[in-house]
Parts: sequence; structure tokens; C-alpha cells
Amino acid sequence: MTGVTVEPLRTQDDGGEAPVPPPAARGRRRLREAVLLCLAVLISTFGYLYAGLATTGEIPPQLAGFAGSMVCLALVPHLVLRRWAPDADPLILPLATLLSGIGLVLLFRLDFAYAKRYESPGTASGQLLWTVIGVAVCVGVLLVLRDHRRLQRYIYLTMAVALVLLMAPAAFPGDTYGAKRWIFLGPLSFQPGEFVKTMIAVFFAGYLVTHRDALALTGRKVLGFRLPPGRQLAPILAVWVLSLMVLVLERDLGTSLIFFGLFVVMLYAATERTSWVVCGLLMAAVGAAAVGSTEPHVKGRIVAWLHPFDIYLPKGQRPPGLISDQAAQALFGFGSGGVTGTGLGRGHPELIGFAGRSDFILTTVGEELGLAGVMAILLLYALLVQRGLSVALRSRDPFGKLLAVGLAAALALQVFVVAGGVLGLIPLTGKALPFLAKGGSSLVANWLMVALLLRISDAAGRERAPACPE
Repeated sequence: MTGVTVEPLRTQDDGGEAPVPPPAARGRRRLREAVLLCLAVLISTFGYLYAGLATTGEIPPQLAGFAGSMVCLALVPHLVLRRWAPDADPLILPLATLLSGIGLVLLFRLDFAYAKRYESPGTASGQLLWTVIGVAVCVGVLLVLRDHRRLQRYIYLTMAVALVLLMAPAAFPGDTYGAKRWIFLGPLSFQPGEFVKTMIAVFFAGYLVTHRDALALTGRKVLGFRLPPGRQLAPILAVWVLSLMVLVLERDLGTSLIFFGLFVVMLYAATERTSWVVCGLLMAAVGAAAVGSTEPHVKGRIVAWLHPFDIYLPKGQRPPGLISDQAAQALFGFGSGGVTGTGLGRGHPELIGFAGRSDFILTTVGEELGLAGVMAILLLYALLVQRGLSVALRSRDPFGKLLAVGLAAALALQVFVVAGGVLGLIPLTGKALPFLAKGGSSLVANWLMVALLLRISDAAGRERAPACPE
């Protein structure tokens, strides 16, 4: 990627026209997408029907409405892509639709369990509304943003807005579940960190395209590694300090890890220098150790990760800071699920408590669908990340290439920190599992990410298109 001169894609804005692929190639892409969307709608509808039969023994009365909603959620963006982005990747939209449908099915199943045990109101209908809003945002971006390179003109403005949103939760009094990651506007609330990761990816892509030669070709070699010079090390130091501020002021471990990890991944993709990765890992380790030993909330998450089952000891024998049994209940759920699970609607995921609908929703999959279900969900995420990286490889535009890498990396990092925390591989972060977990902010932000990937893939498809026959 370094040192390569790329001819920009001509659009109507700069007086030219982009290459147009043959109609047959476009038709095949959209036909594959339509078939996969039909499969996603069928899987989601069957899951909804099965969850209702397993929990109540009757066909859910909202089955027709749910099926119709899923059809509309798949059909509308598909028609928009046919008209305004016909060369977009044919797998991204079906994967996002299927993950959203599975999330709605899981929340519908959890509504019965939480209503029975805690008399908690349902959340599946609200999540369906947020899914509609997310898809509408995706469609709006595809209609308004005809060329993703326009975002490169506003990278510093984007970063300024991102920083304001990132630090805004610290100004609100109180916290929610130990962390300050919400902004409250009357009865409404949203998590700005979900949108910040996309905005930061846009800024990093524009910044690194401009400065990649200085970051890649300068510095001294020490023990086989070319260390970055002090002047060029300033950006990573600034990002490191900012991520620590988020971790200390807002006690948001997940956003801090995603923020810093995203920068290191994109920096390596732009420069191909291992020294940046080494510096990033060392700085992340030092920062995590310092904050983890001083911040009580973060320290409590680390204790719960290291000693999950000590919560069942008498209070005087428990490690300091251990107050929740969620980590232990999650491991019990995964253990009872085995390979094939207990069956949808036949487990007890509600024992985890309030977090069973957010990051711990993966426990429902592990308990009721077993190891097979967890692997299927993770493979869907892996496929979506792979399609993002594939878009980056096919794109000839440096900004689009780095932006696609950043968006795919942001999704991969969020899935890792959430799934890793629930499975006991790393401390819990409290972030929402993309597309599956309850939360309007996360859902809308992820559909925004899907829209940008679709737009970049459409440009990449036109760039690599063969010339049309006479």
C-alpha cells in the first residue's frame, strides 16, 4: 500500500464517468444477494416461530407481522442497491440482515423468561423499531453519499465531533452499571461511543493516507525493528493518552480497547511496519496495568475474570471488588449447553440478570444452541469482517482501502472484546454484541458501518470492471 500511485476514480463531480460493468455481472451480484436475503428472512422467521412454540406451545400471534417486517427490512435496501449501488458486495447486506434477525429472535425468546422471573417488560418490539431505524439510516447514507471519498474532506471536523462525543458522557452525573458511556437527553439516551468508532475510522483513514510515507519510511533500526521517530510517534501517544482518559474518566474498558486497537491496526495496514504494532501493544499493556491497579471498577472486572467462582464463597473470603456472579453464571450456561444445546427456549439464560440481553446474549446462544450455535454466530461475524477486508483488497482508492480496513477491524475488535469477556478469555467490557444485543445506538451505528462498506464496495466494483462491449 505504501509508495503506490493510484489513479482516482472519476465521478460526475470531477467531470468524468466511472467504468461501468457489464449488465450481466451486476445482475449476478444482485441475484446472489436476493437469494441470500430470502434465506436470511426464512431462517429468522423460522427461529421466531420455533421460539414461540418452545416457550408458549402456540404459534406467536405476531408471526405474520414479524415475517412482513423482515421482508421489508431485506427488500428495501436490496432495491436501493440495485438502483444506486449495483456493484456493491452481494454478501454484506444478507449477513447483516441475518445477524439482526437472529438478534430479534433471541430477544423475543428472552422476553418470556424475563417476564416470568422478573416481570420485566419486553424489548423485542423496541429492538425491531431500532432495526427499522438502522436500515433507514443505511438506505439514507447510500442515497446521499454517492462517493465515499467526500468524507476525506472533513476528517478534522469528524475527529473534533468524535472527541466531543467520546468525552461527553463524563460530564453527566452518575453512571450506569459502573460505567459512564451514556448521554441522557430527557427520556432518551444513547451511547456515543458506538458512533465514535466509525468516525475515528474515517479520520484515521484520511490522516494515514496523507502521512503514510513519513510514518513508513523514517526512523532508526533497533534489534531488527525500525522504531518510529519521535515526531511521528506523537499521534500514537495522543491516542494512547486519550484512550486512558476514557478508561479513567468513564470507566469504559471496551471503548478504550476498541479505540486504541483500531488505531494500531490501521497504522499497521498503512505502513506495514511491525514496530508500530510492538509499540502499540507495549503501550496498551502499560496503560491497562496502571489503570487496572488503581481504578476500582476496572479492577473489579479483572478480579471477576480471574476468580469468577469465588462469588459463591462466604463474604469474608471473597476477593476485594468481586460483587457479581454474571461471569460464573455465563460459564455455567456454556457448560450446560454442550455441543448442540438444550434447545431454543429450554434454558435459563435469565439467571445472568440484566446483562442477559446485552453483552451476555451470547450465553443464550451457548446454552440453548450449544457450541454449534456459538460457532455459527462467530462464523457469521468472521464472514462479515472478511467481506470488509475483501472490499479493502479490491479497492484501488487508498482512502477507501484504509476506511474498509478500519470498519472491518472495528467490528472484529468489538466482537472480540465482547465474546472474549463472556467466554472468560479477557475481562468483561460491558459493550453490546453487534446486531444481536439490545440497544438502539449499537444497532444504528452498525448499520451505518454496513452502509459505508456497501458504498466502498460499489466503488471498488466499478474500478475493477472490464470495459463494456460495443
